[in-house]
Amino acid sequence: MIGPLARILALWSPQAWWLLLGAILSLGALEAGVGLMTIAGGTIGAAVVSGAIIGTLVLRWLGVARVVLRYIERLVTHGATFRALVDVRVWFFRRLARTAAGGLGFRQAGDVLGRLVTDIEALDGLYLRIILPLVGACILLPALVILIGHHAPLLALEIGALFALAAFVLPWMAARASADAGSDLARSTGALRVAALDALTGLREVRAFAAEGRMLANVQAREAAMLAAQRAMNTRTALAGAASFLCAQAAVLAVLLAAGADAVGAIAAAFLVLAAFEAIGMLPRSGASAGHASAAAARVLEAADAPVPVPDPLDPVTMPKGNTLRFEAVQFRWQPDRPPVFDGLTLEIPDGARVALLGPSGAGKSTLAALALKVVAPRSGHIRLGGVDIAQLPAAAVRARIGWLSQATHLFDDTIRANLKLADPAADDAALWLALDAARIGDVVRALPDGLDTWVGEGGLRFSGGQGRRLALARALLSEAPVLILDEPCAGLDAETERMFLETLNESAGGRTIVLITHRLTGVERLDRIFRLSGGKAIAAAG
Repeated sequence: MIGPLARILALWSPQAWWLLLGAILSLGALEAGVGLMTIAGGTIGAAVVSGAIIGTLVLRWLGVARVVLRYIERLVTHGATFRALVDVRVWFFRRLARTAAGGLGFRQAGDVLGRLVTDIEALDGLYLRIILPLVGACILLPALVILIGHHAPLLALEIGALFALAAFVLPWMAARASADAGSDLARSTGALRVAALDALTGLREVRAFAAEGRMLANVQAREAAMLAAQRAMNTRTALAGAASFLCAQAAVLAVLLAAGADAVGAIAAAFLVLAAFEAIGMLPRSGASAGHASAAAARVLEAADAPVPVPDPLDPVTMPKGNTLRFEAVQFRWQPDRPPVFDGLTLEIPDGARVALLGPSGAGKSTLAALALKVVAPRSGHIRLGGVDIAQLPAAAVRARIGWLSQATHLFDDTIRANLKLADPAADDAALWLALDAARIGDVVRALPDGLDTWVGEGGLRFSGGQGRRLALARALLSEAPVLILDEPCAGLDAETERMFLETLNESAGGRTIVLITHRLTGVERLDRIFRLSGGKAIAAAG
């Protein structure tokens, strides 16, 4: 259980100074609070004995210090936690992108989303509710024993044992007892998200096949499993909290029973014990939730550590000068138990040629693009770029030569500028405008009040389908890749918008190699060759 959490903590190293500052402020607030309670107890005890209330300057300063330090500590520790979680999410997204260059593949979108959101959120209490209280407990334990042991050694040992039980033993026992429940909660929460997202994204198909009842029953079953796991976790958390409360009450009772003639010291000791146990009162509950945090961390690491489908060569060769793309006797299937997509595919796309690949759904058109981009590797055969087998080239170098525009190319909820610069982060405004003009959408962007700084909305919501596709084309053109693969770029567009888009492509592609993957031709494409994919092979349909 410790291993996954330790790896997550290692990812937080960029925020080490913020985390350390938060710990220092937390300890300062803790010392101020405990000191305030102890001196307040002594003051009250003295007032009871003397019959007069005596205010002290120390109490006032400790009270102010506790409030100020606690406020600053909350700002710093919560800020550090948010920064640390951001680092984990960015790290996870980069690792996911490394293993899923062509999309999620056989991963379920709901599962990935659950790990990126829910599982990482489960780690937010690791620093605030576990690490900081544990650090405070390590300092409070000897302080309790020393301060109380100065007057009552046996009482100090008793209080120290109860404190150690509440601060260390009970959290450890709660974490061990809740490990299975935490794993069940993490899995069931992820399963519920998968079921709900599958039902929503496939709503049209669900209604077409009258499967609403089955999908709803599946979601309800997942929800019931998650609620059962939550109940199990809450039961363990409640038991851990009750045990901690009993330890605190037993410690106060022990102080009161041991009170002798020194009433002032007894009252001060009681206040000290109350403050100390209050500081670590949530640790047993946090220990119970540590099992969930550990399971969530393990799920995040499991997805992040997935192997790269096509690893880069250990000794890559120099990139070739030419850009002719050739498939030689390529055989490929997505899974060992599935039929082959390609069975001896041989196809040559000359440098600068414009080629169309036709075929029905499932013929392998998108698979061919995935092979060319090194998203997957052929079972046998070779794919050559400029005469060099791409297996000997780094994936990043291949993708710098081969650009890709798919039917599902995403526009992020950011500015036009930021979306375009994904293709070339170093591009200046002049280059952005050239790409927009080449895609025939420059005038539309110029007419917007914010120009390049216009927010596009999630998925390009602010633009029509045709305009969004042109923005995606501008991004592809900005990359300057000499080979451009367009995978069903006009899917979902009406006939007129499709015609205009292809005419734009005809004029803007320049001398690039164009591979147009589609299920039909409209008649406006300028093509040198046409191939039809059938039976795992490419058949020349036109010269």
